[in-house]
Amino acid sequence: MVRPPAVPALWFSLRQLTPARLGLGRAGSGVPTAELLGFGLAHARARDAVHRALDVAPVVEGLRRLGLSPSVVHSAAPDRATYLRRPDLGRRLADGQAIPKCGNDIGLVVADGLSALAVERHAVPLLSALIALAPQRWAGAGCVVALQGRVALGDGIGAAMGAKLVVVLIGERPGLSSPDSLGAYLTWAPRAGRLDAERNCVSNIRPQGLGYDAAARRVDWLVAAGLARGLTGVGLKDESGIENQGQSTISGPRG
Repeated sequence: MVRPPAVPALWFSLRQLTPARLGLGRAGSGVPTAELLGFGLAHARARDAVHRALDVAPVVEGLRRLGLSPSVVHSAAPDRATYLRRPDLGRRLADGQAIPKCGNDIGLVVADGLSALAVERHAVPLLSALIALAPQRWAGAGCVVALQGRVALGDGIGAAMGAKLVVVLIGERPGLSSPDSLGAYLTWAPRAGRLDAERNCVSNIRPQGLGYDAAARRVDWLVAAGLARGLTGVGLKDESGIENQGQSTISGPRG
C-alpha cells in the first residue's frame, strides 16, 4: 500500500495495526476527502445494521442443519422502531409466546439485538464450532430464535426452558469499524431480574475480531466452568488460557 502524502509515516505504520481512525492527515483546515467519505460510509453501515430486520428463515435453516430444533419467538416490542425507542420492551416476551422445555442443561437464545447482520453472518458458524468442540454439551441444547430481543430477554426464555444456564448470542451495538459484531452472554440460573454483573460476555465474535474457533473454546470453557461451579458473572473469572484478541469476557449488555 502506498502511504498517502497527507499522513505522516509514524501514523501510517500504526494504522496498519488497527481499524481505528488514527493519523487521518489534513487537507487545509479539514481532513482529506477520502477520510471524510470513509467515515460517512462507516457511519451509514452502522446505522443500516441497527435498523436492519433479521432474515429469519436462513438462520433457522442453518440451526436445523446443525441438528438443533429452534422455535421463533418475539419480544414485547412490536416493530423495530419501537424496539429502538423502548429497550424495556425488548427485555420481555410478548404475551402468548410458547417456549419449549429443553432436554439439556444449556438453553440457547439467538437474538437479533442491535445488529441482525451479525447474527446472520456469525451465529451458525459459531454454534457449528461449539458443537464440533463439545457435542456432549451443545448438540442437544434447547434453541430459540428471538426477534427484537435484548440480552435480558434470555433470562425469561431460559427460565421457561428449564435451563440451568442460558447462552444468548446477540448482535452487538455496531461501531464504525464493526457493524457485524456478535456477542455471547452467559447467565447461570436464568430468571427475570438478573443483573448484568451476573453474566459473562464474550464479545467481538467475527473473523476480523475473535474468530469462531477461539470464541468457541472460550465460550465452552466458561459454560463448563459455570455449570460446574453454579455461577456466572463477576464470580467466574476467565481461566481458559486463550490468548486475548481484543474481546471482553465480562461486560454490560451491548445488544
